Amino acid sequence: MSFERIAPEQHDTLDGVPEPAETPTLIGHGQAADMLVAAYRAGKMPHALILSGPAGIGKATLAYHLAHHLLKYPASEASPDTLAVPDPKSSLFRQIATGAHPSVLHLTRPLNEKTKAYKSAVTVDEIRKVNRFLSMTAHDGGYRVVIVDPADDMNTNAANALLKNLEEPPPRTLFILVVHAPGGLLPTIRSRCQLVRLTPLGDEELMAVLEAIDQPLPAESVARQALAKRAGGSVRSAILLTQYGGVEIAETLDALIAAGTRDIAEAHRIADAVSGRDWAVAFDLFNRHVLDRLADAAREAAMSGALGRAKTLSDTWHEARNAISETETYNLDKKQHALMMMDRLNAAIRM
Repeated sequence: MSFERIAPEQHDTLDGVPEPAETPTLIGHGQAADMLVAAYRAGKMPHALILSGPAGIGKATLAYHLAHHLLKYPASEASPDTLAVPDPKSSLFRQIATGAHPSVLHLTRPLNEKTKAYKSAVTVDEIRKVNRFLSMTAHDGGYRVVIVDPADDMNTNAANALLKNLEEPPPRTLFILVVHAPGGLLPTIRSRCQLVRLTPLGDEELMAVLEAIDQPLPAESVARQALAKRAGGSVRSAILLTQYGGVEIAETLDALIAAGTRDIAEAHRIADAVSGRDWAVAFDLFNRHVLDRLADAAREAAMSGALGRAKTLSDTWHEARNAISETETYNLDKKQHALMMMDRLNAAIRM
C-alpha cells in the first residue's frame, strides 16, 4: 500500500516515512504513556513537559498521541486509563496531522522563503506564534497543546521568548518540548517543565515500527540484529542506515580510523562522497557518526577511569558539534569540513 503524506513536511522529513503527526501507532514508551494518562485523569497534568531521549525513538509521536488523547477526552475525570489510539479516518486525527486543528500548535525549524531551505534554528518568530495561539478561545473549552520539536534547536532569543510563556501559562494549556539533550536547554526552562525520559526502543519494538511503516528490513536475522545494534533503538537511524547509505558511510569511516595511518586519498574519497550537492543526508550521517564515535570513546574512557582522556574527548565532541553547526549556518565548504572532521576524529581516537 502506497504511503500518502498529509502532514506538512519538516526540515528532517524522509521520503516515504510518516511524520510523527500522521503516525497512528505508538510502539514502545508504554510506561511513560501510562504515567501521563494517569496524571491527566487525576487532574494533575503539568503545564509543561520535556520528552527527552535520543533522536528517532518516538518522542514526537508520543507528543501527538498525548495531544490527541487530551482533545478526544476534554473531561479529564471521564478519560480512559490508557492512551487513546487514533483512528486515521477520524476528523480529529486528520486535523491534527495536517496542522489544521485550532488547539494544536507545532513549532519547528521554519522554511526560509528566499532560499527555500530550512533554517538551522527554531527562531523567535516561531515562538511568537504562541501568544497569538493562546489569545484565541480554546476549542470546545478543552486543552490547547503547543509542541516544540526539537526544542534543542531554539536559538537564545527563541528560548527566552518561550520562557516568558512558561512563567505564566494559561489554564488548560500544555507545552510539550521534544528534546534530544535536555542539558542544552536553559536551566530556567528545565525547572518549569516535568522531565519525562524516554529510552531507546528494544530490538523487537524497533523492527515492529519499521514493519508498521513499510520499511524494508534485512532478510537474515543476523543482519537484523546488526542493524538494531547500530541503530541504537532509533527508527530514524535504522532508516538512514538501510535506505540512505549510512552503513557504508560508517563502515568506511571506521576502516579509515582503524587503519592507523593517514590515508589522504581515502579521506578525500570519503569527503567527496558525503559533500556533493545532492548528498545532504549522507553529510548528516557522516557528521552523526563522527559525533557518535567521539561520544563512545569518551564514555569508555570515563568508565575505565581515564578522566583526563574522557574530558579531552568530550571537549573534542563539543568542538566537532560547533563545527557542524557553523558549517550549516554559514554554508561553509562541506568537503573541507569533512576532511577536518576526519582529522579531528583520528587525532582524538589515537591520543
